[in-house]
Amino acid sequence: MPFPVTFETKCYEYDWKFLLKAGRLKKMIEYCDYPFTERILYINNVDDLDRVKKVADKCVNKNIIDSYIVVNEHAAKVLKAFNLDTDSFNGGYYYSIQELVGIYLCKTEYLLHFSGDALMRLREPWIDDSIKAMKNNPQYFVANPQMSKNLLETQDQSFDEDELFYISYGFSDQCYLINANNYRGDIYNESHPASERYPKYGGDLFEKRLDSYLRNHKLYRLTSKNAAYRHRNFPKYKWKRWLWINLGIKIE
Repeated sequence: MPFPVTFETKCYEYDWKFLLKAGRLKKMIEYCDYPFTERILYINNVDDLDRVKKVADKCVNKNIIDSYIVVNEHAAKVLKAFNLDTDSFNGGYYYSIQELVGIYLCKTEYLLHFSGDALMRLREPWIDDSIKAMKNNPQYFVANPQMSKNLLETQDQSFDEDELFYISYGFSDQCYLINANNYRGDIYNESHPASERYPKYGGDLFEKRLDSYLRNHKLYRLTSKNAAYRHRNFPKYKWKRWLWINLGIKIE
């Protein structure tokens, strides 16, 4: 029997067309090759919410996702539940709020999150093995595939390994598999010197806070040796975005 896992990803003003109109969302889920209990899209910080919801409705009707959730409708109660406020993110609020809402609302024991610009490289199994490892050792607090372009870096950053995983500190919001129950509570208000490596423009964002918590409490990340994902920013220029969204032409 597969484990109960929710798949989630998010869209915002500059990527929702890629996910919902250019087929990215469907591909993200299919490449995971896992019988998810729920597949949820979070809509965060878009200019025309009604327009995005109409396109998201089509994804529900096509059975690409089971539902979508508007982040802003839940933000206030989630911040209160986690003992946070908007100003405390120091500019990182919109980089962080969906992830917190997703954890708060997750109905299954396990949650798999992908940012909109991350995608499994191939259909490589890793989810069940990761959950089994986390169940067997409570110090394993998060799991993820390797990032394709950082394979050597993953090895260098690990302090241990076994047959299936590299073991290290660290947390990335590009992709994470977690037991959602472990992430509910007042765990987002710690700091650690090593966490200052995160981008300054993100302020005190979600992944930086969790990196600090894991380091302070000697909790570890598992990185699969058998699976990898790609992370690539969507095109910056409008004409490139138009070609990708409307014609499926990708120009680097």
